[in-house]
Amino acid sequence: MKTSVPGPRSQELTKQLGEIQNVGAINFFCNYEESRGNYLVDVDGNRMLDIYTQISSIPIGYNHPALLKLMANPNNLSTFVNRPALGILPPENFPDKLTESLLSVAPSGMTRVQTMACGSCSNENAYKAMFIWYRNKERGHNTPSDEDLSTCMINQAPGCPDLSILSFMGGFHGRTMGCLATTHSKAIHKLDVPSFDWPIAPFPRLQYPLEEFTRENAQEEARCLEEVEDLIVKWRQKGNPVAGIVIEPIQAEGGDNHASPNFFRSLRNIARKFLTTPCSRPASGLGSTAPETRNLNDLQAMNMVSRVHGVLLGGCGDRSIRFRPALVFKEYHAHIFLNMFNDVLAQHK
Repeated sequence: MKTSVPGPRSQELTKQLGEIQNVGAINFFCNYEESRGNYLVDVDGNRMLDIYTQISSIPIGYNHPALLKLMANPNNLSTFVNRPALGILPPENFPDKLTESLLSVAPSGMTRVQTMACGSCSNENAYKAMFIWYRNKERGHNTPSDEDLSTCMINQAPGCPDLSILSFMGGFHGRTMGCLATTHSKAIHKLDVPSFDWPIAPFPRLQYPLEEFTRENAQEEARCLEEVEDLIVKWRQKGNPVAGIVIEPIQAEGGDNHASPNFFRSLRNIARKFLTTPCSRPASGLGSTAPETRNLNDLQAMNMVSRVHGVLLGGCGDRSIRFRPALVFKEYHAHIFLNMFNDVLAQHK
């Protein structure tokens, strides 16, 4: 570490950028050309061990040679330069490319893929698909009526129906308008933004160690599942039926909260019983689904970023730290971090 963070050059660039856009989310400016593997370098020459990896979006580290080679391959230039709008004019090799890339590493049983730009837009389209499926099921066919077509243009029913999505307290699913209605991890995400009247169920708060609280945790999960059923019934009675459920298998932004496999199996059974269209999403998203960025003074105080020792970490809920190391993270990187973290904790005793 050569300077405090943000250093003089970062502060200068932040002021310069502030003349043309909002800079409230910026921590510091980076020198990506000098960044390698697990280490991020800022414009002031500070080299930091990055255990957050741009909120899990740099899975094989900075400037990985294989990726650089891929980007430099002239056979791939057309893909980078000529992106088809909305995907309605794909190139000739698109089916083969998807099969060779995404589908080749898809989980067992997953045979279809829809490409999107980021986590929020993926969820937004999943939500729309749930609503469309629900309405088609209600109609018994796929053809909307003339009334559907006319009323949807003025945001009224039946074309724009009163439907809802059930989500869970502590969940994070994005910050675009629809996704934000199902995000409940931090107030700063939602403050001052209008939202929908959609139900919010409690996520289980398990006690640890798990083996010592088997009975209590089973009761907690049963309580949450009962609340899910009650909310589905309540929203149906108030004329705003639940068309789908969205849940993080492991809540990340909300505090690294887990539930048992039995909880998710039971939730799926509830969805099949009431909705037959459950929806789940991974614990972390990309792009616009990033958590809010705090200034470095706050991060320093909360042990998320240590400006003395040069480590980048992420916050997780109210009192947890989130580790998102790259796949190239080695055992010696872990030792480096643990030594630094020990020093930080010693200073805060």
